[in-house]
Amino acid sequence: MSIQRIEPGARMSGAVVHGNTVYLAGRVGEGESVTDQCKSALAEVDRLLTAAGSNKSKILQTIIYLSDIAYFGEMNAVWEAWIDPANPPARATSEAKLTTPKLKVEFIVTAAI
Repeated sequence: MSIQRIEPGARMSGAVVHGNTVYLAGRVGEGESVTDQCKSALAEVDRLLTAAGSNKSKILQTIIYLSDIAYFGEMNAVWEAWIDPANPPARATSEAKLTTPKLKVEFIVTAAI
């Protein structure tokens, strides 16, 4: 089975397709607020899924890291407006120290093609 790397870089690829599954690298967004960062990151998820021949209705699992679990409600408001309500994926959310202090949320997505 072949492996397709989308937007490969020195450290990682934006996404990797193997078989009928696409694995996205962690996506973070721009902006000051959790809402802005979520919207920006999820737009990147949409873009990479499209590049892989998939879309959010085919997401199998999402892992969400928040720099502060107090952001849970704000993140959920954006998430619930974004996901395909007919096809919600399996999901886990936890608090984690992200790579820089300005980052508030990171999404790791696995989807079917």
